[in-house]
Formats: sequence, structure tokens, C-alpha cells
Amino acid sequence: MQFINTVPIAYFGPTEYYGLLEKQEYAIEINEYFQKQTLRTRCSIFGANGSIRLTVPKIRKSSDKTLIKDIKISYDYNWQKEHWNSIKSAYRSAPFFEHYCDDIIVFFQKKPTFLVDLNLEIHQKIIELTDLSKDFIITKNYNTNPKLDFRNYKFNKKDMEKYEQVFSYKLNFIPNLSILDLLFNLGPESHNYLSNINLNNT
Repeated sequence: MQFINTVPIAYFGPTEYYGLLEKQEYAIEINEYFQKQTLRTRCSIFGANGSIRLTVPKIRKSSDKTLIKDIKISYDYNWQKEHWNSIKSAYRSAPFFEHYCDDIIVFFQKKPTFLVDLNLEIHQKIIELTDLSKDFIITKNYNTNPKLDFRNYKFNKKDMEKYEQVFSYKLNFIPNLSILDLLFNLGPESHNYLSNINLNNT
């Protein structure tokens, strides 16, 4: 595969990630080697005391050279309950939490074996809920020559337009959190927000 914009797979990816996907066609890379401590297994939400990081645990392997499509999720402890309780605590008073919570809780009730299956299901649902219009494909082989390559991009843009967040009355606005923050706070307006993100420096 060549000459198509390529992005990593994401676990409830950040707002900038979905802003980028709104503006161009893309391929989601599932044939790269797994990278630790990235959006592939973690996201950040806005809790009562600030940013909270949620991480999907993986089954450890003796070698670091594992393709992301082969990464298996660990269920040695109930991280799903922990993640959902954190999300519910952070957003239960958000304007659109009740509207979307049934769509989101399902991801913490099933136990897929592979990380890519979880993330791709999440991605499909986020596209549906935010009405993203751009088509995407899943890589069948490692994309050796993408038009634009975002696989190692950090997605940590800070200069983003402010919107009302649950705890912004006592804490400063936190930009570029998980798409869940945008969805629960802005609801149907999330699409417009994503469309208007300035990506000139991305």
C-alpha cells in the first residue's frame, strides 16, 4: 500500500486525532510493531482533580518485536470496571453523558482477545456518533510509503479552541483529551468542533 495518509490505531483517541481524520482519507496501520505508552493503548479524560490516564493492559511477551495486530489484552485484573467507573465519575454530570453512555459502556462489557479488535470497534462507533464523513481502510501490509505518515506523531496539540468541560469551573481548560471528553460535553456539536480544528502546525 502506498500514497495514502497513515495513522496509528487508537484507544478512544484524542480530539486532534479525530480532527485530522475528519479532513482527509486515511489508512489505520495495524501491521507496525507495537509502541508502548502511546494512544494505541491509552487515553486521557478530565476528572475532578485534572487529567486521568486510562491504559489498556496487554499480555506481556518476551520480545518487544510484536505487531500491533498480534497484541493481546490482559484481563488479569478488572481494568474495564476501573476505566468505566473513572469515565462515569468524570462525565456523569456532562450534558450528553446520558445520551451516549449506552453506546460507550458496551466496550467495557465485552472481552475481545486482541487490542486491534477493541480499538477498531471503538473507532467505528466514534465515527458513527460524531458523524465523521471521511472513508478509511485497514492496512493489509505495512504501509512503506504513505503520503503523510502520522504513525509516530504525538497528537499533543495544545492550542485548541476552548469549550465547556465538566470541571472547567474550578480547573483550567484541558485541550486534546480523549474524544469522549468532547462527545460527552458537546454532543452533536462535536462534529463541527472537529471540522474547525486548525491543523496547520500538525
